[in-house]
Amino acid sequence: MTKNFKGIAASNGVAIAKAYLLVDPELSFEKTVIKDVTAEQARVDDALKASSKDVEIIKTKAEQNLGADEAQVFEAHLMILSDPEMSGAFKQKIADEKVNAEQAVKEVTDTYISMFEAMTDNAYMQERAADIRDVTKRVMSHLLNVSLPNPALINEPVILVSKDLTPSDTAQLDRQFVKGILTDMGGRTAHASIMARTLEIPAVVGTDVATKEVASGVTVIVDGLTGDVIVDPSAETLAIYEQKATDYLAQRAEWALLKDQQSVSADGKHFTVGANIGAPKDMAAVLNNGAEGVGLYRTEFLYMESDHLPTEDEQFEAYKSVVEQMDGKPVTVRTMDIGGDKHLDYWKLPEEENPFLGYRAIRISLDQTDIFRTQLRALIRASAFGDLWIMFPMIATLAEFRDAKKIYLDERAKLEAAGVVMGDIKLGIMIEIPAAAVLADKFAKEVDFFSIGTNDLIAYTMAADRGNDRVAYLYQPYNPSILRLINNVIKAAHDEGKFVAMCGEMAGDPIAVPLLVGMGLDEFSMSAPSILQTRSLMKKLNTADMKLLAEKALDADTNDEVIALVESATKEYITILN
Repeated sequence: MTKNFKGIAASNGVAIAKAYLLVDPELSFEKTVIKDVTAEQARVDDALKASSKDVEIIKTKAEQNLGADEAQVFEAHLMILSDPEMSGAFKQKIADEKVNAEQAVKEVTDTYISMFEAMTDNAYMQERAADIRDVTKRVMSHLLNVSLPNPALINEPVILVSKDLTPSDTAQLDRQFVKGILTDMGGRTAHASIMARTLEIPAVVGTDVATKEVASGVTVIVDGLTGDVIVDPSAETLAIYEQKATDYLAQRAEWALLKDQQSVSADGKHFTVGANIGAPKDMAAVLNNGAEGVGLYRTEFLYMESDHLPTEDEQFEAYKSVVEQMDGKPVTVRTMDIGGDKHLDYWKLPEEENPFLGYRAIRISLDQTDIFRTQLRALIRASAFGDLWIMFPMIATLAEFRDAKKIYLDERAKLEAAGVVMGDIKLGIMIEIPAAAVLADKFAKEVDFFSIGTNDLIAYTMAADRGNDRVAYLYQPYNPSILRLINNVIKAAHDEGKFVAMCGEMAGDPIAVPLLVGMGLDEFSMSAPSILQTRSLMKKLNTADMKLLAEKALDADTNDEVIALVESATKEYITILN
């Protein structure tokens, strides 16, 4: 019998295939009293070692499928599995209470999970709870000799149905066979959604009911454009959605023709559409999708993928590679944004109650100036090979920018004195702290450019963690308060004749793009797969009309009201994107 339900459209496209339920096996056990403590502790060691081998394999597959940036989460899993404090707690409980290994692991990890989940004001620690839960499931499977579901073994076209997809699950997805993703939990910014977009797999998340309403093997339609899900569709419905899937693929083929074209509005105004990257290896997708620049090079991944602080020469080679590949097009490099949820095994930062509001990004650079100077020297040297811009993250005050600029100028003067060849470099800041957005008129007199980081700007403005389901409703990118901050930054920059970009997720959002065009944003930087569809949308937008639309949105009351305004004004050409 046909069933219809709805979720959140998380990744564009239409998928039709049989359902593959990715559900956890039974991992129940009975608490027992053991006599041989040493043998039981050895079982724990064996399970931890076996789990580490699993994670190493998954990490390798993730690097192949998704890239090193996305595979970083498994470093955290490996750290948990090798943590002597946790393994020691397992063994101590076995020794003290004479319980079986399964019971010891459960009690210890339950304590950690509960502790981290209770830290509602600390997103980083809450994420660690999810990591421990994922790792615990794997350890338990080895203790109980039960096999976990393995998405890597799927060998026919399927719609993957799950309560939620863990990093371990998504790392094993094969685009050849996984045609769509359907989950009970999650939102557009959830891990599964981001991975689905990276892999270009249609996805609907946050349905609440998917695993209850869908049986393994039944045909399912997942409409990642609208969020609709149809289970066991009729022949007539199937035909309609097969045509919709065909139309979408045709649309993508049409977008591909725009690869070598400029991003120009219907009335002839040019915008720059660039790409966000984490490493030189990401450049293939950037070039294949016709990016007009790199709007955000996240250099912290150079640090995170190394077992030591990268040397000046190591950094220079990485920056030089990207700049050369862009062949004269601008490359905006963000200085390291370590801290918050980005940690280094070899460089321990102080423990903080709220690391997202603590010691991170430019705050570390201005404190650890030797590290900052090394990065700046590498960047200055790489500027000789193309158009390189430097952007400082998490700037809150003018003093911070001035201090960072002073260090930059000092290093530049030293290199000039040594006869090092270098190019002209623009210096700018990321606008991601509301304080900087409010004082954009003051900053605009001193910086060369702005780049708006909407992910953090929204979170800090709304005081809402986008990864926390309890407050996810407050993560509202179109809330008039957010739009007014963005508009203030754009106006302040243009009043001083300065360039303003956006490198957050909003830059490639089809609801936001018309508004940003209307506000006059100069550069839109996004994940490479979103470039061509954004370019296509821009070609249909008249800037005068979008300016009027933006004015209405800025005067709106709610996030939903803004969405309705945009959809009404652009419905004839935005539907297939949304």
